[in-house]
Amino acid sequence: MKYAIIDIETTGGAPKDSKITEIAIYIHDGEKVIDEYATLINPEMPIPPFIVQLTGINDRMVKDSPKFFEVAKEIIEFTTDCVFVAHNVSFDYGIVRMEFNTLGFDYRRPHLCTVRASRFVIPGHESYSLGKLTKKLGINLVGRHRAGGDALATAKLFTLLIEKDPKGLATFIQEEINPKRLHPNLDVSALEEIPNKAGVYRFYNETNQLIYIGKSIHLKKRIEHHLRNSKTKKAIQMQTDIARIEFDLTGSELIALLQETQQIKEHQPIYNRALKRSNFPFGLYDYLDEKGYLRLHIAQVSKIQDAPLLSFSSKKEATVTLERFVEEHRLCKKLCNIYKTSSSCFQYQIKECNGACINEESTKDYNLRCQELVDELNLNGASFYIVGKGRARNEKSLVYIEKGVLRGFGYAPFHFNRQKPEKWNRFIDLVKDDKDSRTIVKSYLRKNEEVELVYL
Repeated sequence: MKYAIIDIETTGGAPKDSKITEIAIYIHDGEKVIDEYATLINPEMPIPPFIVQLTGINDRMVKDSPKFFEVAKEIIEFTTDCVFVAHNVSFDYGIVRMEFNTLGFDYRRPHLCTVRASRFVIPGHESYSLGKLTKKLGINLVGRHRAGGDALATAKLFTLLIEKDPKGLATFIQEEINPKRLHPNLDVSALEEIPNKAGVYRFYNETNQLIYIGKSIHLKKRIEHHLRNSKTKKAIQMQTDIARIEFDLTGSELIALLQETQQIKEHQPIYNRALKRSNFPFGLYDYLDEKGYLRLHIAQVSKIQDAPLLSFSSKKEATVTLERFVEEHRLCKKLCNIYKTSSSCFQYQIKECNGACINEESTKDYNLRCQELVDELNLNGASFYIVGKGRARNEKSLVYIEKGVLRGFGYAPFHFNRQKPEKWNRFIDLVKDDKDSRTIVKSYLRKNEEVELVYL
């Protein structure tokens, strides 16, 4: 396998408006660099002063350089049968693809990011920027922010990575989407317009039937994963059925989760039904036993009608969490079904229960402590807003919880917090509360302790 290690310099600005001013390519055979290519490129537009200051490339330098279309064929031939490698590959690969798109050519190569690969192969570094990482590794970087210098330093870094862990490095190669495997009506070029932000996406077939709904905090990456996934027959079949893609930005990961589950319930797309499985198959439940003790236990969500206090992706996760609750709230392992015995619990037998045992206190005192935990997991019946990212910089997302129950969500202009929280409900679109939505909100709050909450 050969690798084309590439770096580019551009005119800056938004990627779709950016033009290449310099490109350098080093061909690596898996052991060493075997060939190289570099050229300045006339971007056919002025280079902004701050870019000139950063790279040292000015309008005079590129005036007589070839335009991109004049070197496009050389770049195609030079990188044929190669993996496209770059430090932060999404930038370099994306810009190169856009330049080719303006020429009507769909440039595609398997690609690998040395930032992601470095984090895996050589973990523990404070920074993985090219300048700081190469300095730490003793790699000489001459010509920072010039394509030739950055590409050569990336090539040296790549040699180090492949020598250290060739199998691990290979797992970071992303295969490109193969248009021949996709539905002929699907506009593959439109994928470039999909942002890598949080949102919900929908796939339609050629008869405009909604066949799949999903969510992601990186929409573009997730959608592209669907289109290149060939691990199962079902995934391949869905690829060939996708004729159109729609998406909605949510800004907030929580709103994406809520919208996804609500839309799936409403439309029940065929592939969501075929792939249906619970992301949270285990739940934590409470009940009063025959002796009047409030008890906690873990069970499969599918076997119990009531909503769980919390849901978990695995039984192990549920058990670890429950053990933490037992310690924090001084609960009895026997009454939480962790230590199963007909006699006294182990802590009581060795005199280390510290009162956290039915043998040491009354039913009333124990139940008070356990009820505090139950109330906490039920959001204490509180009313509050969960404030998060909006779909754009000038807004915030709001999820409204009233007395522990989801009431709705929406978006407010950035200056909304000048108003009293009691008036924020005008930004909220009401939704129907259900077991799944409650599970999503509780799980989100449990895993995101730093989230901004505004209580009423």
